[in-house]
Amino acid sequence: MSEAVAVILAAGQGTRMRSKRPKVLHPLCGRPMLHTVVDNVRRAGFGRVIVVVGHQADEVRAACAGLDLEFVVQEPQLGTGHAVAQAEPLLARYDGPVLVTYGDTPLWRPQTLANLLDHHRKSGAAASVISAVVDRPDGYGRIVRDGGTGRFLRVVEQKDATPAEAAIREINSGTYCFDAAKLFEGLRQVQPLNAQGEYYLPDVLTVLGRAGQTVEVLVVPDALEVLGVNNRVELAQAEAVMRQRIVEQWMLAGVTVMDPDTVYIDPQAHLEPDVVIMPFTFIRGASKICEDARIGPHAEIDNSEIGAGAVVERSVVRESRVGPRCTVGPFSFLRPGTVLEAGAKVGAYVEVKQSIIGPGSKVPHLSYVGDATIGKDVNVGAGTITCNYDGQAKHPTFISDGAFIGSNTNLVAPVRIGEGAYTGAGSTITRDVPPGALALERAELRIIEGWAARRRSKRKTQEAP
Repeated sequence: MSEAVAVILAAGQGTRMRSKRPKVLHPLCGRPMLHTVVDNVRRAGFGRVIVVVGHQADEVRAACAGLDLEFVVQEPQLGTGHAVAQAEPLLARYDGPVLVTYGDTPLWRPQTLANLLDHHRKSGAAASVISAVVDRPDGYGRIVRDGGTGRFLRVVEQKDATPAEAAIREINSGTYCFDAAKLFEGLRQVQPLNAQGEYYLPDVLTVLGRAGQTVEVLVVPDALEVLGVNNRVELAQAEAVMRQRIVEQWMLAGVTVMDPDTVYIDPQAHLEPDVVIMPFTFIRGASKICEDARIGPHAEIDNSEIGAGAVVERSVVRESRVGPRCTVGPFSFLRPGTVLEAGAKVGAYVEVKQSIIGPGSKVPHLSYVGDATIGKDVNVGAGTITCNYDGQAKHPTFISDGAFIGSNTNLVAPVRIGEGAYTGAGSTITRDVPPGALALERAELRIIEGWAARRRSKRKTQEAP
């Protein structure tokens, strides 16, 4: 059995998006829409994927680097049939099934595409097309059937439809499976005899039918799968459908989502059973949330790992790793490169950047930790700042196990605090502190009695006429 091939049409300009960006590269659930289409066809069993590009072809190619795709260019762009014909040189020795779909139809379930391939193979048809019955068919080609037998006759585009044809509610999805040889043989017989003067791919179905070849129609029960994205309204609609599917998938896998309508989970993310997701939470990229973790409310996890039993509340975690049983927030920001070891705590209004906070250590509130390595069981007092930047370069801070950093300490890097050492509140530490020592840096306290009264008297004298 020949390996199935998919051809994705992605050459159009997408003028209705009103954007300088190619339509198929507009983000959908955190990644370019075309990536979702590629993922869908691959998961359906199509191992080889050819993408037809045209408008801003180099940009589309660059955005798909690493996806193991083949590209052909459609120039000029003379319709969907002309687009598919550009793939013929790559398939000259191929005799298996060819899926044709669009780069702006991201809502196909992989199982639906797999069903199309299976139905096509078992029926022995020359071509198979997915259709759907909708209440509002405006903008779609209509499936025209024989009134007596229900047999497929042709697809008529809306601009070319008679009033009776325009009233048909069964629409062409634009996704097909063809026998490769018959596809290209049929394309050579298609003529641009339509209002647009273009070579329509659906006309291949008519050509094959007239030649006595079998054309199968597979009606999909969920018409939302057919939804194409032509403007930003439809992009938002597609995003809502995908978000709902993703959240429901994780709920069925054992994740508790307190308010599914306000939770956003990207398709690359992975969640383990007994995770709890609170409202207004975003889990982006290839994030991993381990069992029993609680995320939210109002949390953003971006390409990060959250360990088992950890809690992240009203905070942002970006390209970081939060270990088991850690707590983060509220209102904290873990910037890229941050690692919290098991049981560490980052409390309210704390920013951490490119730092390691050791097991059981705490940065409870109102602190900045940058380019630092903190050992285990360290307490960092409120208002502590690692002064890591001298205007030209970043410098590291090292705080050893069991150290205690007093509130409002400035640690001027590079600096090292020894094991079990203390710093006094309000100190600015510019030199290394030995293990077990206390470091204090304060001016002597002066109390000037009666100063406030004298100041008020002086002001009154100056203000007198």
